[in-house]
Amino acid sequence: MAETRRRLRSSTVVLGGMGVLATALTSCGSEPDRRCVDRDSYTYGDGYRIIADRNCKSPSSSVASVGGVDAAWYYDAEVSGGYAEDGTFSRSEAVDRNGFGCSGSGSGGG
Repeated sequence: MAETRRRLRSSTVVLGGMGVLATALTSCGSEPDRRCVDRDSYTYGDGYRIIADRNCKSPSSSVASVGGVDAAWYYDAEVSGGYAEDGTFSRSEAVDRNGFGCSGSGSGGG
């Protein structure tokens, strides 16, 4: 009884590997999760109060003072009841520690 083994062609293996790689790269964005917070609103146990995104000017400008509010993007924070804590104000640190924003903690909003 002769055993017949099916051999995969190298092009099949390469194409399958490319599909896996493409899925991995597109499953997480390059932007980490972020919230616009009032830096002067910190309270122990709650964190920073989340405010509307319009108070934080742009992704490249991390700090803005709009209407007397010290607004800043706060990345990869745990969010609860309108407050964010255990995050970072450094976008590059957020990307480094969570592998391009794959935190699963939700999307930005406000």
